Amino acid sequence: MITTNAHPNVKVTGRHLPITDSINDYCTRKIESLHLDYPKIIEAHVILEVEKYRHSAEVVLVCSNHITIEACEETNDMYAAIDAVTDKVARQMRKYKTRLMRKHRPRKDIVQHLEEQVLHPEPTEEDEHHVHAVVSSERVPVKPMFVDEAVLQLEMSHRQFLVFLNARSARVNVLYRRKSGDFGLIEPTAN
Repeated sequence: MITTNAHPNVKVTGRHLPITDSINDYCTRKIESLHLDYPKIIEAHVILEVEKYRHSAEVVLVCSNHITIEACEETNDMYAAIDAVTDKVARQMRKYKTRLMRKHRPRKDIVQHLEEQVLHPEPTEEDEHHVHAVVSSERVPVKPMFVDEAVLQLEMSHRQFLVFLNARSARVNVLYRRKSGDFGLIEPTAN
């Protein structure tokens, strides 16, 4: 039996744009039309924004197996932007499915959360002139995955880094984008 993405929870948000029923229905229909059997869409968030003549549409899909797919498109027409971003998301989903099917590995479905902690060193004379404050913090779900799966997840995202639980070593790792376009991996070591 093939499972489809039947009626995922779709949330449409507008920035500098009132969300009418027709735009909401259009976005919902476009997301529901993604008839791929994997990854299964659990929740979708569509963010529409208008700035002068630029109409942008961003889609964030939360899928099964801890997969998050993000895409953004910008045109001079809102409906064209929605169409373009939906096509982009569909391509990413097909790409993800193809890569995952090539390297399918069983995983544990364990998610841990790391709480951000800010350490304040002893202030020096230079620091008294420059006060650095934490302006935002967030809880990051730490998902178990192999390094190649983490690379794939980061490729699909617009984020600069990914915190994950390495399935081989069972340690928290950080994968980040380098200026060269490659990826770097930070692995903790025992002293």
